[in-house]
Amino acid sequence: MNSVNTNVGAMVALQNLNSTNSELSTTQSRINTGKKIANAKDNGAIWAIAQNQRSASQSLNSVRESLARGQSTVEVAISAGESISDLLLQMKEKALAAADAGLNTVSRNALSDEFQSLRAQITKAVGNAEFNGANMIKASGNDVKALANSDASSVITVAAQNLTTTALSINASTIGTKTNASTAIGALNKAIESVSSKLSKLGTGAKALGSHLNFVNKLQDTIDAGVGNLVDADLAKESAKLQALQTKQQLGVQALSIANQSSSILLGLFR
Repeated sequence: MNSVNTNVGAMVALQNLNSTNSELSTTQSRINTGKKIANAKDNGAIWAIAQNQRSASQSLNSVRESLARGQSTVEVAISAGESISDLLLQMKEKALAAADAGLNTVSRNALSDEFQSLRAQITKAVGNAEFNGANMIKASGNDVKALANSDASSVITVAAQNLTTTALSINASTIGTKTNASTAIGALNKAIESVSSKLSKLGTGAKALGSHLNFVNKLQDTIDAGVGNLVDADLAKESAKLQALQTKQQLGVQALSIANQSSSILLGLFR
C-alpha cells in the first residue's frame, strides 16, 4: 500500500540507520579506549570479574614493596655479618700471635690494643646494620615479616640473629697474657662458627624473600594479562569493522533519503 501518512520504507530505513549508528558508536568507543568492556554496562559480569582481578593485582604492589623492603633489611644484616666474620678472623690472628711464648710484653700489648680495636669495630658494625629502622643483628633484634599474599593472611618471616660481642661470648676476651690469648682463641673459634651459622640462616631467609618476590612479579604479570584478555579490544578487528560500519552508515543515509522521496512520487499519479 502506498500512503502519505505512513512511510513504512522510511521507518525501516531509519531503524537500520539507528542500529548502524549504535554499532558505530560502540566501535568508536572501543577504538578510543582500547577496551571492549570499559564499564559495567558493556558487560556487567565480565567487568566485575576484571575489577576483582585488578584489585588483586594492585594489592600485589604492596606485597612486592614489603618483600623488597624485607629483602633489603636482611641484605644489610648479611653485609654487616660478613664484616663481623672478617673482623673475628683478624681477632683470631692477633690472639694466635699473642699466644707465642717468645713474644715480649711491648709486642703483646700492641697486639692487645689491636685486638680490642677490632672488637670495638664489631660493636659499631652491629649498631650500624640498620635499614628502615630495623636492625636484625643487635640484641633483641627485629624479625623481618614480609607480606606473602594479597590479603595479608600469610607472611614470610626471617628471624633476627644476635651478633653482638656479648652474644658471641667474646666481650670479656683479652690477649694481654699467653694464657688469656690461648683462651681467647677458643672463644673466637666458637664465635666464628656461630656467626657462620647465623649468616647461613639470614642467607636462606634472603633467598626465600627473593624467590617469592620473583613469583609475585610473575603472578602480577599473569593477572594483568588475564584482565587484558577479558576487557581489551582487538584493535585490528575493530578498525576493519569501523570501515564497514562507516560504509553501511552512508548507505543507510541514502536508503532513508530514497524512502523519504516515495511520498512525493505519489504526486505523479495525480497529474
